[in-house]
Amino acid sequence: MSYLFFKDINQEEFDEFVKNREYCNLLQSYNWAKVKSNWDHMYTGVYRDNVLVATGLVLIKRLPLSFCMYYLPRGPIMDYKDKELVQYYFDQLKKLAQKDHCIFIKFDPAIHVNDYDSKSYNTNRYKETEIYLDIFKRCKAIHKGYTMHISDTVQPRFQSNVYSYENIEEILPKHTKRLIKDANRRNVQIIHGHLELLDDFSRLVELTESRKGVALRDKGYFKTLLENYLNGGVIFLAMCNVYQLNKEAKIKKVKLEKEIAQTCENAKKKLHRLEDQLRSVDNDIKEFKEIFSEFGKEDKDIAIAGILSIQYGNTCEMLYAGMDERFKKFMPQYYKEYVENFKWAFERGCSWRSKEKFIPTFKLE
Repeated sequence: MSYLFFKDINQEEFDEFVKNREYCNLLQSYNWAKVKSNWDHMYTGVYRDNVLVATGLVLIKRLPLSFCMYYLPRGPIMDYKDKELVQYYFDQLKKLAQKDHCIFIKFDPAIHVNDYDSKSYNTNRYKETEIYLDIFKRCKAIHKGYTMHISDTVQPRFQSNVYSYENIEEILPKHTKRLIKDANRRNVQIIHGHLELLDDFSRLVELTESRKGVALRDKGYFKTLLENYLNGGVIFLAMCNVYQLNKEAKIKKVKLEKEIAQTCENAKKKLHRLEDQLRSVDNDIKEFKEIFSEFGKEDKDIAIAGILSIQYGNTCEMLYAGMDERFKKFMPQYYKEYVENFKWAFERGCSWRSKEKFIPTFKLE
């Protein structure tokens, strides 16, 4: 068998290969280099007997004194059990790195090492994991360990997945179904689109940043993502009409006041319940008034939560989300909006839908 290594694989061939592999990942897509425009890059690949058998998007960070570092986010993409192929790829990559004054290479392939549900964490690992580790170590890679702190890795090690089902609503927990019904009762509607929803989505992310005291990404970054993934990028927004909600709340307030006035003083439990409901309605009306001061008192829908996702190959990554805290009791994002996003991904042929990312980090020096 003859091997050839290239550092400039064309986009069509590169993406076609990555999309159809077990370890397909958005961060190894051709256009991810365009998103990470502050890094240089190479589209590396290996041909065996004129057939493409490995690819690797290599991001290059330039450092002082003409040095640099290489990073392959969730890559390279290949059969990691093929010892000869893995060794050849990294041998060739290290030769390039030496010429480029690269001081180290970091990579974190999306190898599936463990499964558990969110309520029962365990430290078990599949037996095959050690095979992968041994093969990478033969290439002089240093495994950074199963770290538990995000600061120890470039990408998060843990990934929250939802796998494809024909009728996902049927397998939802009762609690989730109840909250979706509650959102429906408040007339929360879910819409999805592309760049035309960018302003609303960016506003929601800014609200989340302020609330949590974190720095996420700005409108320009989201625009870059959507422009580079025209077919796979999507924004989901949860919408509600505050004008109509305020109108309904005022009608309910009048009814409650009338019922309280007609209830005799001895019916203390009933009075207590009605008074609690009235206080809740009064709070709603007060909140709606504050919202009107920002958006205007018009009969229109406004965005209260949003998600930006990108589908690539048979996967869909939920990358960013934002919510207007004033509507948290509507539960628009974590239930109804998520489920609509899942359904969208599965209808497009995705086998799993992710909120985060995963796996072991290695370093070559």
